[in-house]
Amino acid sequence: MKRFVLVAAAILMMAGCASTPTVHTDADPSANFSSYRTYTWLSKPEQQGVSPLASQRIVEYVNAQLHAKGWTEAANGDVAVVAHVATKQQQSLDTMYSGPMYGGWGWGPGWYGGMGMGSSTTHVRTYTVGTLIIDLFDTQTKQAIWRGTASDTVPDDPAKVDALVRAGIADMFAGFPPGSAPAK
Repeated sequence: MKRFVLVAAAILMMAGCASTPTVHTDADPSANFSSYRTYTWLSKPEQQGVSPLASQRIVEYVNAQLHAKGWTEAANGDVAVVAHVATKQQQSLDTMYSGPMYGGWGWGPGWYGGMGMGSSTTHVRTYTVGTLIIDLFDTQTKQAIWRGTASDTVPDDPAKVDALVRAGIADMFAGFPPGSAPAK
């Protein structure tokens, strides 16, 4: 029983790690982020087939992060924000074994041996994995100044979308603007 509990705990810990978004950011080193104070949305993710609720959450959380950094949304902002979600299909194979693989070995009324028949069943699960990409462009120069990506952020499962999108965007903007210390 103790072994089962340890194996179950290890599986849950691995599952928890697998559901954490992987975040990367990149910035133009010549961009003067201290001169930017306003932003405008150039493209929101609902235009790329993302569910309207997931799109609303993405926009809401990006707005919250930029507002927390002192930026305000304006009709003709200093920075244009473009957000999109790239999705791909992945598959998971789950194989379950039943029955003994080797049966009858051991001590008993007499020494005996034999082979038992085991069976296995494999289930294929297809799911969609999404990567959230947020790009910022200087509206005067039309040049990219910052990009943040969060992999495994927009899953099929609506129950997981809110937590993963929120965590991915928070991690993305933790060290924003570039050169600032990450939030702890």
